[in-house]
Amino acid sequence: MSPTRVVVTGLGITSPLGGDVKSTWQALLDGRSGVSRLEQDWAEQLPAQIAGQAAVEPTEVIERVKARRLDRAAQFAVVAAKEAWADAGLDDAAIDTDRLGVAIATGIGGVKTLLANYDALNEKGPRRVSPLAVPMLMANSPAANVGLMLGARAGVHTPVSACASGNEGISVGVDMIRLGRADVVVVGGTEASVLALPMAAFAQMMALSKRNDEPERASRPWDVDRDGFVLSEGGAVLVIESAEHAAARGARVYADVAGAGISADSHDIAQPEPGGTGASLAMRRALAESDLAPSDIVHINAHATSTPQGDVAEALAIRSALGDAADGMVVTGTKSMTGHLLGAAGAFESITTVLSLHHRRVPPTINLDKLDDAIDLDIATSVRDLPEGDLAALNNSFGFGGHNVAVAFRTA
Repeated sequence: MSPTRVVVTGLGITSPLGGDVKSTWQALLDGRSGVSRLEQDWAEQLPAQIAGQAAVEPTEVIERVKARRLDRAAQFAVVAAKEAWADAGLDDAAIDTDRLGVAIATGIGGVKTLLANYDALNEKGPRRVSPLAVPMLMANSPAANVGLMLGARAGVHTPVSACASGNEGISVGVDMIRLGRADVVVVGGTEASVLALPMAAFAQMMALSKRNDEPERASRPWDVDRDGFVLSEGGAVLVIESAEHAAARGARVYADVAGAGISADSHDIAQPEPGGTGASLAMRRALAESDLAPSDIVHINAHATSTPQGDVAEALAIRSALGDAADGMVVTGTKSMTGHLLGAAGAFESITTVLSLHHRRVPPTINLDKLDDAIDLDIATSVRDLPEGDLAALNNSFGFGGHNVAVAFRTA
């Protein structure tokens, strides 16, 4: 018996490139960077003083009274979910909320709330700690608040697997539908960690780019002069549903979620397995679950964070998983424009992959002045058109702890 067909019917984004899907997609096609120099006082002493900050403040979309009860990470999730829900045509639809689920991930969670209340505790005493601190800082707060907003009762989940979290949220949603637990699932990821402590910590790990004088050129996947990723913030949400449910309500379909593959490196808490063995396994599992051959894949939106080790490991993994078929695939790294959205990255880049299939256009990788000799892939440095016909693509996400998730999409 073939698995239930799962389709994408709604998309929502708030990112350093734009406050919605339309503006973000156009910025990607234009090759525009969303990275800038931080102007906050707390950034002055940091080794890395650049980041991708949200182009539109969430308080411009959410009522301020409601926004004050949400950590910034939850605000991004709510903003993206609102857009995705409306885009799917569900605002006025009669949905059985017993069959509606949520799977919205995060890598770090409500760290802004945690740090602010710790400061209040130390400076003003325990009575100045907010009674909402725990509901705001807990990692499941973004998913929970989206679930409350939509009345979801089939289950509300929060995968936390570092930078692979967003794609794992999509995988959880697909499983819910295929296991018969839900008809519609709102999936994705969110992150809001552009703050002094996370940035100082990532810098101490030598993970961040320190191109403070060239912020727009700092994120440069696969380039010989790459020196680390750029931390960013935002949220990305997709509405997925069974094809039967979507057809019954006459929904527009962007693409099929063909399947997902999950693996673990079991190598190191921070560094990727140098040969990309675990990442390769995730891609092969995604192909197997999707009943796709390597030759079916025409495009890969890569994890491509712009770290010296990670970019090479992923290139080796792609070659290992797809063999000679990789010669015919257009690969891009959109983190060159957005920076790294951590727990939102996989969902953001899955949306980009869906849009690439839908519009048959692949955004470029910017800042790639000289390709690393270790990267044997066809990297798009300008917008590339995809052919007509039935197409398939992969989106890769890999996270600290050795978490690997690849999601496969097909044209609708």
